[in-house]
Amino acid sequence: MSLNDAITLPTRSGIALDVRPAREDDAEALSQFFEHVTDDDRRFRFFAAADRVSPQQIAPIVKADHYRTESWLGFSDGGEIIASGVLAFDDQGDTAEVAISVRADHKGKGVGWAMLDFLGKQAEKRGCKRVIAIESRENSAAIEVERDKGFIPEPFFGDPTLVLLSKSYG
Repeated sequence: MSLNDAITLPTRSGIALDVRPAREDDAEALSQFFEHVTDDDRRFRFFAAADRVSPQQIAPIVKADHYRTESWLGFSDGGEIIASGVLAFDDQGDTAEVAISVRADHKGKGVGWAMLDFLGKQAEKRGCKRVIAIESRENSAAIEVERDKGFIPEPFFGDPTLVLLSKSYG
């Protein structure tokens, strides 16, 4: 699927977000994208503090196996990556964990909302019964978006610094 074949998602701010599956040849552009994500958002996404996202962290995003993982990129009308979203399914395909990053200059414009809706629909199409997000309790912006989208928070057992948010489908 090329960018021309992307699915266009509207956002609440009027941005037309073109979404397509990530490909291996997106690795360099994705690395550059993560340089434009806030330090906190990089830390929240990868649960590690680093100035840069390593090639080892990029590899699973661009090499999704389409069985256990699916990965999508959201592009601006100028063709720049402004969002990244991943679904990681359990062995049965009943539960999928979602992770989304949005470029700093596009936060607050509905890009994360649109990606979360899109990923939830993709999980539901695959017969997934529950989508979860594991968030740092410090990541109030993501928790607020997920709660607004119907995700229910619950404790993350074993780590009081994290919260598990879940939404049932099907």
